[in-house]
Amino acid sequence: MKRIGILASYNGSGFQTIKKACDEGILDAQVIVLVSNNTNAMALKIAEQMQIPNFIINDKRYPNDNIDEKITELFKEFKCDYIFCSGYMKIIGSKLISSFEEKIVNTHPALLPSKYGGKGMYGRFVHEAIIKNNEKKSGVTIHFINEKYDDGKIILKKELELSDEDTVDSLELKIKDLESIAIIDAFKKLLA
Repeated sequence: MKRIGILASYNGSGFQTIKKACDEGILDAQVIVLVSNNTNAMALKIAEQMQIPNFIINDKRYPNDNIDEKITELFKEFKCDYIFCSGYMKIIGSKLISSFEEKIVNTHPALLPSKYGGKGMYGRFVHEAIIKNNEKKSGVTIHFINEKYDDGKIILKKELELSDEDTVDSLELKIKDLESIAIIDAFKKLLA
């Protein structure tokens, strides 16, 4: 059974999606550890309730340590096969990337490669830009992380059509639903 580590900064909805799929036997894997940079992340509380070991690793807690090294060692200690970024809002360090090459999975709320990827293009900012530009479609991309924003090898994409009535809010909801499906499908592909 494959072992999945999670990086989360806020609510960790993708983490919850993976955990549920593992618990229900949809994915032959288990979520074994969660790391957050945010002391107040809801994902930490959820991990605690689910009895998943969880850690806060940030510059405030470890001002003189190499955060990248600390996170890498933790995921190695837990023998993670994959790492999933569930709304993790920090740059992934080069040591973690090289130690888990093509094992760190991210989800992006648009179709990549496109002008809706890269620095500053995340969450609601992506949906606002797509609506502003009157795009006819959007979607979700699940990809591996490398040293450049939203540039890693694509695992899979799922797209949806936009209607003239779509707003930033309605698009955000549609993408969230599609993202849950895409995350599970991507992990099914990886674990096959």
